[in-house]
Amino acid sequence: MLALGVVLFSLLSLTSASKGGLSGKVLLFPYETDFSFVKLSPQKPLSLAAFTLCMRISTELQDERQVILFAYRTNSTDELNVWREKDGRISFYLGGDGALFRLAPLSSFRTHLCLTWDSSTGLAAFHVDGRRSTRQIYKPGHKIRPHGTALLGQDPDTHLGGFEVMQSFVGEMTDVNMWDFALSRMQISALYANLKHRVPRGNVFDWSTVKYEIHGNVVVVQDD
Repeated sequence: MLALGVVLFSLLSLTSASKGGLSGKVLLFPYETDFSFVKLSPQKPLSLAAFTLCMRISTELQDERQVILFAYRTNSTDELNVWREKDGRISFYLGGDGALFRLAPLSSFRTHLCLTWDSSTGLAAFHVDGRRSTRQIYKPGHKIRPHGTALLGQDPDTHLGGFEVMQSFVGEMTDVNMWDFALSRMQISALYANLKHRVPRGNVFDWSTVKYEIHGNVVVVQDD
């Protein structure tokens, strides 16, 4: 009992632990909160006219509830949010109205999810386990602005605040990588198959070297 108590105390006391590199590790968000999140520090400012964002995720949260998958916000604006919507669709928002996609549902089995967008054409698509969705045209000419904060686990309605329990992420997240250009379909298929030597390492976020801060009850566990 004493050992269990020590473990529980150590998990609950994790906050603002600044560390680097998550290669071979998984972030476990064990339950709904309005205070648990992970802050990621980019390798370069998120001044983006194109991007690819990839992650491996699993969750047992049911539909009829929003789930935030990735949030990037400046002081005044939600610059990039990725959601699972209440109806199960996956969406992303570059401020204002979003682009919504009907994909295979997220579940307790791990899903490899990638999002690509290019301002020059507006072409946007999700890739689920190496398979690309139908493409949509979304906000051609738009640009994501720098000097914000990237979070996993919560959606900030204000800068690092305004979190809501019923939007929080619960489950496991790993291999969160981001590039400042759109990867090709073949490159994303290679990532899904763990053929990482065929793909340049993320130059915005690289999971193996990313600097991060844990706030609240988020546990880093070995990926097995």
